[in-house]
Amino acid sequence: MATDHGAHRHQHHQPHTPGDEHPLAAKVLTVSDGVIAGTREDRSGEALAAALAAAGYEVAERRVVADGIDTVSEALAEMSAGFAGLIVSTGGTGFTVRDLTPEGTRAVIEREAPGLAEAMRLVNPLGRLSRGVAGIIGCTIVLNTPGSTKGCVECFEAVADVLPHALALLAGERLH
Repeated sequence: MATDHGAHRHQHHQPHTPGDEHPLAAKVLTVSDGVIAGTREDRSGEALAAALAAAGYEVAERRVVADGIDTVSEALAEMSAGFAGLIVSTGGTGFTVRDLTPEGTRAVIEREAPGLAEAMRLVNPLGRLSRGVAGIIGCTIVLNTPGSTKGCVECFEAVADVLPHALALLAGERLH
């Protein structure tokens, strides 16, 4: 793994369907001190990438950063630059002192999308313990999901049906 300012990057490119005028693009950001330290595997990032691919997204990048406001905000700013699509983060949405993903996300999003965050919280009773946010940076939607493998996939799947429509609206398409 290559290291860049404490971040690990994994490029995963999947073939997109020929004739698909608007392929769905996604990136995954894992926020975990344990993965950065090498004491934990990035299972939630892997699970999210698989769920995104199964939902028809081309996963253009996977990245891992340590917990923290600056690490999250810097990674999201870099990942969203010139990108139109979905960035799903996993980890750092709970109550521990190092769970700062929502604060890092709020530092870079231009507008919040509270309906998406609310829908993700409703999927499981433990969702009430998530502080994750959802928002927009340019033509990118950012979703914060929990660090658990099951929780991150459940949260993505809770809003997966409306995301293509939201991304098309951000791209300037008139759908009504």
